[in-house]
Amino acid sequence: MRLSDEQLQQFRQDGFIHIKQFAPTEQCDAILDVAKAHLKGKIEPLETEIGYQERSKEYRTHVKDYTSMSEEPCVIVRRLRQVYNRDILFKEWMEDAEIRPVLQQILGDSVVITTGHHNSIMTKMPHLSQATSWHQDRRYWRYSDDNLVSVWLALDNEHSDNGVLEFIPGSHTMQFTPEQFDDKEYFREDTDQNKLIIAQKVSMNLEKGDIVIFHALLLHRANKNSTDKVKISFVYTVKGAATKALEGSRSAEYPEITLAIIP
Repeated sequence: MRLSDEQLQQFRQDGFIHIKQFAPTEQCDAILDVAKAHLKGKIEPLETEIGYQERSKEYRTHVKDYTSMSEEPCVIVRRLRQVYNRDILFKEWMEDAEIRPVLQQILGDSVVITTGHHNSIMTKMPHLSQATSWHQDRRYWRYSDDNLVSVWLALDNEHSDNGVLEFIPGSHTMQFTPEQFDDKEYFREDTDQNKLIIAQKVSMNLEKGDIVIFHALLLHRANKNSTDKVKISFVYTVKGAATKALEGSRSAEYPEITLAIIP
């Protein structure tokens, strides 16, 4: 698959693109079955809801241990981390050849999987998950430039009641001041300037098999899950080969997978 010139221009303008029914239902269901088994077993490394909102900028930037380090028996899982090496089904999706020409177009470079960031099964547990505040993913990644995008796969339907993704179109090209973010680098919602920007948000209702590709600087958030069913999604991040992790940073601590160019 390749993007049309119009689609590529849309991505460059908005910072994201929604491609409907990209992954087959059978593939989504198979990934979902494995993800549910890992969630049921609480197989590390995990991120939990415990202390999520309180984590400092320094924690998000420097901590390299992705285990949850929680001894509580009833933890609420926020994501399964480091999924590339968990199961062949996860690995195959992240190396999917069908999507690679699209990523090559967007990046303008060959595609490299970054296992240090995202590389996750994201969960929104029924009634227990927290909303995710407005943020840019790039805020705690350390690279030579910003040529990184994430691929979000809906493993089931996603909507306003179960944790829908929301984006602010074009925010990946906006120039912000430090004062527009709080001390954890979340985009503040209490200033008139930011409120005008947030008013431009769009919600991405997704169906099983839909993907969203979005830029690492795009402001985005997600609702909490107020339904009785867990919401499970898959997200991983790629970069162009010319984009380098900064030595000594968390971004440089994890392996990268360079994928072959598809003509």
